[in-house]
Amino acid sequence: MDAVDGAKYDCLLFDLDDTLYPLSSGINQACRRNIEEYMLQQLHIEESEVPRTCLELYREHGTTMAGLKALGHDFDNDEFHEFVHGRLPYETLKPDPVLRNLLLSIPQRKIIFTNSDKAHVARALSRLGLEDCFEGVICFETLNPSSQQSDDITEGDEAIDTSNLKTQILCKPNVEAIEAAIRIANIDPKRTIFFDDSTRNIASGKAAGLKTVIVGSSVLVPGADYALSSIHNIKEALPEIWESEGGEQVEQVLQSPAVETIVLA
Repeated sequence: MDAVDGAKYDCLLFDLDDTLYPLSSGINQACRRNIEEYMLQQLHIEESEVPRTCLELYREHGTTMAGLKALGHDFDNDEFHEFVHGRLPYETLKPDPVLRNLLLSIPQRKIIFTNSDKAHVARALSRLGLEDCFEGVICFETLNPSSQQSDDITEGDEAIDTSNLKTQILCKPNVEAIEAAIRIANIDPKRTIFFDDSTRNIASGKAAGLKTVIVGSSVLVPGADYALSSIHNIKEALPEIWESEGGEQVEQVLQSPAVETIVLA
């Protein structure tokens, strides 16, 4: 998709969980419980060690799943995601027409960039009523293609190292993951705004050259250019999204609701 004529920015990258919907939804807490249950039931980690290990791996590797792989646990990625995300209380997510109209009014490209799997993204966006508000999704499968997908990668495709698929997970806040997303989306980081609720992801986004917005906080964190207590405050905090470099209003064209969000690969 071509850049919007005269606009200061060409693309907006949005995290999904706890960014497009609030932490108070309970999805985050339910996800943590499911991960701990998986570690106990499927990986047979000592029950007394599970909570501490889960948190430590998350802090060290970006996600607990990435940490478990790094420790040498061999499990199927799809089965893990279905166990952890398949039983989440998605009913707590409600349609958000205010956010939907706001997103549709933004003239630039809009892409989801998440560590989650594509099935979770589809469920969450559907519950929020936002499934047609984005050009595409960069998710777990995008950055961590299956063995079959990696066999199909030829010279000239995106430069993602797939030699350690079983033991190494590429995910935020790894700067390499953000740089890979920039290549896949074919965007100029200096003309792209990155929205995320994680302070670590924001710091890495800034290191990769992105304009950064911490969501869920009214206070700036290291690496953040803006702070939003709620994603609904975009227009008040960043009116320049709708302005040209000369200060004029960029023409707002509502996207067709028939456009379906696709996974970028």
